[in-house]
Amino acid sequence: MIERTTLYIGGRWLTPSSSGTLQVTDSNTGDLYATIPAGSEADVNAAVSAARAAFPRWSRTSSADRARFLQKVSDGLLNRSNELARLIATEVGTPLKACSLVQVAAPVNSWAYYSKLSQEFGYEARVGNSLVVREPVGVVAAITPWNYPLNQITQKIAPALASGCTVVLKPSEIAPLNAFVLAEVIHEAGLPPGVFNLVTGLGSLVGEALAAHPEVDMVSFTGSTRAGKRVSRVGSETIKRVSLELGGKSASIVLEDADLEKAVKATVSHCYLNSGQTCAAWTRMLVPRARLDHVRGLARQTADSFVVGSAFAEDVKLGPLASAAQRDRVLSYIRLGLEEGAELVAGGPEAPAGTGGGGYFVRPTVFVADHRSTIAREEIFGPVLTIIPYDSEDDAVSIANDTIYGLSGAVWAGTDERALGVARQLRTGQVDINGGRWNPLAPFGGYKQSGQGRENGIYGLEEFLEYKAIQLRA
Repeated sequence: MIERTTLYIGGRWLTPSSSGTLQVTDSNTGDLYATIPAGSEADVNAAVSAARAAFPRWSRTSSADRARFLQKVSDGLLNRSNELARLIATEVGTPLKACSLVQVAAPVNSWAYYSKLSQEFGYEARVGNSLVVREPVGVVAAITPWNYPLNQITQKIAPALASGCTVVLKPSEIAPLNAFVLAEVIHEAGLPPGVFNLVTGLGSLVGEALAAHPEVDMVSFTGSTRAGKRVSRVGSETIKRVSLELGGKSASIVLEDADLEKAVKATVSHCYLNSGQTCAAWTRMLVPRARLDHVRGLARQTADSFVVGSAFAEDVKLGPLASAAQRDRVLSYIRLGLEEGAELVAGGPEAPAGTGGGGYFVRPTVFVADHRSTIAREEIFGPVLTIIPYDSEDDAVSIANDTIYGLSGAVWAGTDERALGVARQLRTGQVDINGGRWNPLAPFGGYKQSGQGRENGIYGLEEFLEYKAIQLRA
């Protein structure tokens, strides 16, 4: 078992102010896997003070010097890639092969990308008789989720440090071990003390204290919409900048002239990525009513092809959920769907065959339901797809937009031109057309209650910068 007993504050590994601990379980077995410190408000205060003290020097460090530090972090994470993949596969349940590519390689590349971008970005521009300067916002509190733990940490920490901000990180207590590895890598890279700080603990205590802290200039939060509302309310008391990446209930619209087999297979696979623990997952598939029977069969066939089991098994495509609480939440939605009269196409609430008594496993599930049903409106965050029939293209767009969320989506059509025309009508932050691939340089974030602000690429860097206008004598 792994025991982490210290927090990283002011460039040192320090004993927490209290002796409380939190347990981390192995999502594949349900067994105790690790313990971590349960940080307190006193630990938050110490970390924020260290970040505040480090900010003047770090914000004035040249972009070239900051870039060298970030590249060292990328190299250090690369050297520990295998260890990180196994940690995250255990914490989250992502199958090991996918974990190496999505959960580890992507953040390693992002650190290298922000190293390069920090040197190329235009921090100053002449506008008339003004010099417009982009400056770091200050001390950033980064509060991150458990579903893509290292990647979400990276999408906040790397651009924040590249911009000249200092950081206090509060990772999810469900998947925190990768954050300790990152702290070790950052320490070995030689970042000045206080530039990066790590405090683990409960969101209701550590996250709350960070959001409320008067010396924190910005909170960057990824998590549930419910928790994001709380962060926004608390942060507003000190008028700090708040960036939120929250929930989703994204629609994949399949038009009548689309390649049906390709569209259905891709939508089911996208929904089940990371066992459905993906905020941008296409969890609603909108199909022409006349094609429903065909779609139903294709969706069942695809869902049944997903082998469920341990993240470390060779042929597994669907690992466990990250926690018992998340498994129980997903199962409750599956049962609710049945109670509300949805048609069960595949899966169901029973335990998957061959998974034994341990681990947080859920069968890959597909329903056909009305768009007003609970399972078609609320974020489930598990391997549950809802097929929704529609009667016209306008009807499909209306159903897709009839949600409090607006994070992602897809359109499938006979031509890209037609798909693009529909995509422009969707109130959502990202739309893939006809299988367009993920672009890590494009802005990622949502409309409506899916959040505010953007991550990825240059857009992620700009989130951590303020404008200053210096009027010059003509």
